[in-house]
Amino acid sequence: MSVKPKPSSALFAGPFALATLSASDGPAFPALVTPDGRTIDLRNAFADGQLDMRLLLESWGTALPRLRTLASDTSTAHSPLAAFRVHAPVEPRQVFQSGANYRQHVIDLHVAHRAPDDERPDAERREEAAALMDRRATEDLPYVFIGLPSAVTGPYDDVVLPAWAEKPDWELELTAVIGRPAHRVTPDKALEYVAGYTIANDLTDRATVFRRDMPQIGTDWLRSKNAPGFTPLGPWLVPAESIADPDDLRLTLKLNGETMQDESTKDMIFNVARMVSYASQTARLLPGDLVLTGSPAGNGMHWGRLLRDGDVMEGSVTGLGVQRTRCVAEAAQ
Repeated sequence: MSVKPKPSSALFAGPFALATLSASDGPAFPALVTPDGRTIDLRNAFADGQLDMRLLLESWGTALPRLRTLASDTSTAHSPLAAFRVHAPVEPRQVFQSGANYRQHVIDLHVAHRAPDDERPDAERREEAAALMDRRATEDLPYVFIGLPSAVTGPYDDVVLPAWAEKPDWELELTAVIGRPAHRVTPDKALEYVAGYTIANDLTDRATVFRRDMPQIGTDWLRSKNAPGFTPLGPWLVPAESIADPDDLRLTLKLNGETMQDESTKDMIFNVARMVSYASQTARLLPGDLVLTGSPAGNGMHWGRLLRDGDVMEGSVTGLGVQRTRCVAEAAQ
């Protein structure tokens, strides 16, 4: 089961985006999609029956000019998007996730987690937290950890909530998609390695973030974030050239039609370039890899309302489209 996308006058910013599609019972294939919902099978356009999105990104420097030409050529055969299923736009080899990267979110957490003997007014503690965020932005490093590609699912697929997940939560995030190998790149060069952007909802089971059996170990991201389908991705990969400023985009997540997250990427403590650069200082980023850049204030823990069977999440980012996923409780074993 999946939640079908709602029709829109313009699906995304720019003259085209990329998607991974499939017809009924057919194999998935990379496609060019126009803002009005027409598609071009890139296997035919590139005369490569084995082409997938990762292979396309591995030759991004030469592929991009050809994609621009295809998008502008009205004589190229098109098929309607409605005829296809939309999958996650890319199958990454590596997924880099970020925590505590939105200023207002972290300030809210600081104020909410008051020490028992701290009797200062909230305004004073908020001012203190704001100063800490200013210092962190200039002196500290991003907080990045590793996710599993097997958690990635499509932008309209149902999300199965595991029976063991006591507190499943949402986290909408702007995601950079790497377009060429990057290792130890500087922030001023980092965006040159980004092919485009997409949307991720980095679901988390809050009950298993911290180990109960051995608290000194700390966080357990394997357990809390990597159940199958816990990273709905897409729908589109929008080329970086179509996004004027990734540090000035609006993220909005609605739960059953009610807005829960609504924030600009301006609020990020470490911007996209710094996130990509930081990840590359240790790892070698590869074409198709994902760099999730953190989630703003307004998750379920903030509202005291976690995900339940039947909930529908709708996540959007300026220029990148909308993903829409339904939560389904795991069937009894």
